[in-house]
Amino acid sequence: MVNSRARETTDAIEKLYVTMRHLFYRGFFKPAGISGESLRTLLMIIAPEIYGSMNVPNKVELDGLLYVLDRLPEGIEETPFVHLTSDEGFNKGSFEVIIPKKRRRNCYRIDEHQMNIEVLLGRSEIYDILTHLTFLYIEADKIRDLAFVSEENFKPVRAWQIIEKVALGEKKFSRKEKEVALIHLSSLLGRTFDETLNAYNNFGSEENPDRLFKIIYHLGKASLEDLKDVRDREIFFSAILRERVGHHFFGEKWAHKVKETLVANGLQTRNLHIISANMHSVKNMLFANDALNKKSGKEVDYKLYEDISNKKTLQEKVLDEAQKQGLIYIKDHSGSNIDVQIIDLNKTDLKNTVFASSKFGGDDVLLVFDYAFGEQAYEIMDELLRPHNSGKNAFTMKVKSVSVMGKAGILTGRKGDIMIPTAHIFEGTADNYVFENALKIKDFEDEKLKSFAGPMVTVLGTSLQNKDILSYFMNTSWKAIGLEMEGAHYQKAIQVASKIRHHISPDLFVMYAYYASDNPLETGGTLSSGGLGLTGVKPTYMITHRILQKILESGK
Repeated sequence: MVNSRARETTDAIEKLYVTMRHLFYRGFFKPAGISGESLRTLLMIIAPEIYGSMNVPNKVELDGLLYVLDRLPEGIEETPFVHLTSDEGFNKGSFEVIIPKKRRRNCYRIDEHQMNIEVLLGRSEIYDILTHLTFLYIEADKIRDLAFVSEENFKPVRAWQIIEKVALGEKKFSRKEKEVALIHLSSLLGRTFDETLNAYNNFGSEENPDRLFKIIYHLGKASLEDLKDVRDREIFFSAILRERVGHHFFGEKWAHKVKETLVANGLQTRNLHIISANMHSVKNMLFANDALNKKSGKEVDYKLYEDISNKKTLQEKVLDEAQKQGLIYIKDHSGSNIDVQIIDLNKTDLKNTVFASSKFGGDDVLLVFDYAFGEQAYEIMDELLRPHNSGKNAFTMKVKSVSVMGKAGILTGRKGDIMIPTAHIFEGTADNYVFENALKIKDFEDEKLKSFAGPMVTVLGTSLQNKDILSYFMNTSWKAIGLEMEGAHYQKAIQVASKIRHHISPDLFVMYAYYASDNPLETGGTLSSGGLGLTGVKPTYMITHRILQKILESGK
């Protein structure tokens, strides 16, 4: 039965991606039209864990709504026309840039009816946005059905009239009146008063405390206008975006800047260690003690790194010290949204670090770059590993290792645990990548955190995962331990560059490690239930420590 359901869901995911790709090249579609209905039907078959009660007709999904709206521009619920564009110069106009709370993408409100979202990270970002918008429209239609009586010419129910008054700010409500309004809101949403109150607090801010009322009102209103043909909702893809996607437009510019910086600093002939990670852990482990006048012990000081993550002044001191010791920071302007740090280990003083006893004797260079997103990982790694022509001189980089540290969903443990992949299984394809991981499970023995080794699934999108598929990958002979979005793309680029195109040496070693940001098989453990917070500090620095330790050992 589980396998049957897994096959049905897998089929629906494949159809969803084929449909989204078709609509992208077509150039537009209407959420209430045949194409939009097809997307909604497929998403409801998949029933992603992250979207909770999406399939329950009399219950509005609040956690999923918060997760989605944190990743879309504020005000998206008010705009029936959404245009996905490339970098087309909107920043040269007077439009205010809107950056979603939890996604690095520029968005612009063109007028009261239209929102433009810049898509610079490739197909994965397009699929991500379309999936979130489809969920949003499902919930909007659900709100409309709960708020209006269609048999009576869409007469609003009493609860909707009260919600409308709060959303439009027609009068100032007392605390008692606001609580009454919340009771009516909870009734309409099919949620308890307690759940609605929590959502009201989570959505609201000091400047906009009634945001939840406004979101529910505008979603229902836009859906009703669409149904009554007052104004059709539409998603549009610009011609420039359709022309650029898949052609490494931004990745090529990004990689060129990185290599030119290596050349400008005379580092292009040195042994190079590439690390895909965050922008703080490597820097903090190498420079924080000197920056903050701390004496390093033999063990990693996790409390110090918690303090740094909480205080911007400490972060600035560490960056200042790092740059004094030769760190080169490249702020991305290519559109890839991936910043870079270049660290010359020849200029880095390891005496006051946990690596003081490493006896490192090389002059290797670390190239640390920020997280990629889905298929973008192949684009930027493929471009980075290509030989570079700088004027009359061409050079092939001496890549000694590639390391990837990231967050991922875990299937066999809990938030904060560590996963060591032995292979990447690319979901929905026959592309699977087996490799020798220089990191081993014995490197992460700890009494509080568990670590797991085994294959990991590179998924097409974190927002499409459901329990049946994940249980299938975990419980069958696949024995998968987790899921993420970039591993197969990175490994594909590395294998192509080292074994087929010979852009880099085939003797490099690779290190992959992930810490669990969520467990999609655990109730209350999905991404929509909240982030890791400081729980992520220890696994982040445990992994960083092991990666740097292996790199320094290779340079003895």
